[in-house]
Amino acid sequence: MSDKFALPHSIDPYLYLQITPNDDDTLTRNYSNLPSSLQMVAATLDPDDHQTIAVSKDVTINKSNDLSVRIFLPRQALDSSSSTNKIKLPVIVYFHGGGFILFSVGTSMTHDFCSNIASEFPAVVVSVDYRLAPEHRLPAAHDDAMEALHWIITTHDEWITNYADLTSCFLMGTSAGGNIVYYAGLRAAAEADNMLPLKIKGLILHSPFFGGLNRTESELRLENNMHLPLCVNDLMWELALPIGADRGHEYCDPTVGGGSKLLEQIELLRWKVMVTGCDGDPLIDRQIELAKIMKQKGVQVVSHFVEGGFHSCEIIDTSKTTQFIVCIKDFILSSTVPACLVSQ
Repeated sequence: MSDKFALPHSIDPYLYLQITPNDDDTLTRNYSNLPSSLQMVAATLDPDDHQTIAVSKDVTINKSNDLSVRIFLPRQALDSSSSTNKIKLPVIVYFHGGGFILFSVGTSMTHDFCSNIASEFPAVVVSVDYRLAPEHRLPAAHDDAMEALHWIITTHDEWITNYADLTSCFLMGTSAGGNIVYYAGLRAAAEADNMLPLKIKGLILHSPFFGGLNRTESELRLENNMHLPLCVNDLMWELALPIGADRGHEYCDPTVGGGSKLLEQIELLRWKVMVTGCDGDPLIDRQIELAKIMKQKGVQVVSHFVEGGFHSCEIIDTSKTTQFIVCIKDFILSSTVPACLVSQ
């Protein structure tokens, strides 16, 4: 990475993230020192547990690269007497945050959010446990996203075949997951005809994680923001990008060259794209700029930027989660979905 920008001396990004670098380009992640919302939880498979709003299970996709998903169903979907069981549900493919270097589908915060999404819509939520950097640098996470989408198309897993409406699919990601959704969405748009019967209707970029060589006003204004300090942001990119790449790389900066030409394909497919953020997030200027570029290329963009808050606050601060889910649901309802959603 460029040495052009010095790190604030008051913040140790490794200590902040509770990671220790190893000589072989791996990390030791000290999750035990993190808050309870960032601890690991198991899948919840028992439909008779009435404290569980959504059942879930872990499924391995590819043993060779340890790629797996955690699938969530609204609990009533497994009840044969429920009307929900008679209607196939839309699919939300979700990608968690963590700056490409942290967390998993089993992180409590991620698990709870996906459970809420599955229950509230209702929907089948497929949460992807993509590979982390620096052990697997970008585009590994983007590749895993595409492999997960192809798995959904071809799998014989009964939760997918029995409950998922593949013609109504949305990709959603938080922070680094929003970055993954953007780049996987571009790739999926380029091969949309080869992905049938899966039909993607929209992309949801929640507080998407992007960067660039030049600092934005919001990054400078919030340099020492407690939720995403600038030095932590820089370290995440240093560990995630291909060796030798800087923040001018397209995986980091989607505005390079005026934006991807594949956005034209998203426009032709009439996918809708939702971009969310808040002015307490150092990355808001980049999120606004990407939304602007997509609109200029004819993409149907729904921008949802609010005052206050902080990076990814809607899943970290549970008091904001319910309203955020309502916002997502409104977006999905407006994106040509089956009657099973409209009737909810």
